[in-house]
Amino acid sequence: ALVLVSTKFYSCDPVKALSLAAAVEMLHTATLIHDDLIDNSLFRRGNPTLNASWGDEETVLAGNYLFARAATFAAETESVRVVSIFAQTLMSICGGELKQTLDSDEGHLTRGYYYQRIYSKTASLFAASGEMGALLSEAPEPKVQALRDYGHNLGVAFQIVDDILDFVGNEGDLGKPIGSDLRQGIITLPTIYFLQAHPEDEAVTRVLSGRYGGDDEVRTAVEMIKESGAIESSTAEAKRFAARSRDALSTLPHNEYRQAMLDLTDFVVERRK
Repeated sequence: ALVLVSTKFYSCDPVKALSLAAAVEMLHTATLIHDDLIDNSLFRRGNPTLNASWGDEETVLAGNYLFARAATFAAETESVRVVSIFAQTLMSICGGELKQTLDSDEGHLTRGYYYQRIYSKTASLFAASGEMGALLSEAPEPKVQALRDYGHNLGVAFQIVDDILDFVGNEGDLGKPIGSDLRQGIITLPTIYFLQAHPEDEAVTRVLSGRYGGDDEVRTAVEMIKESGAIESSTAEAKRFAARSRDALSTLPHNEYRQAMLDLTDFVVERRK
């Protein structure tokens, strides 16, 4: 959706716009397929993951196929710059996942590390979607940067909200257990706020390190984080990035497409699943 709306501010070939949108969607799907495999996730949004249904080898190949198909769609835009941004985004996503896998725990408790990780994981694709859509419509360079900035800030807000929902969301809506990130040892913004305020805590760090005894310990850790004010601090941070995304649109024409982006920003910060 972000790609298609970004192409609407100026003149764009609708066929090329659809090709670009398909490229981004396939790239995103491929990253989710490989992400589920790396995390050994058996369900996504309540449905079995590909690795749960097919097995590891077939899942890797399916993800690789979608990466290649996405690149084909990107090439159909006939824009060297769009294809270059597409490739850079893929490198950013894969590099971020590799860094997260290889890094030790040291340094993970900083907001700086967290923002680097979610840029690679999520915001880079949002930013590229806005930028590539603008380029395809031959927007002036300042407008291209504005739509990239919009996507970047929206993507950060989206991921922060996603991380918050891991603590406060409904398991039925999320399609996964509450506290899934904690169980996998993934340190997100609410956990960072909590541990910075409670550096001597053992209950949460025990779950993060995989040394917990069962679901009751996970639920206790989740409740501790929820009661600490970390959720409210993280929500305020998401809203700050959402405000930056709205500000990035200030120089764009006042029309239905700008309003659609403002509505999208509202949805991102208010969503419950």
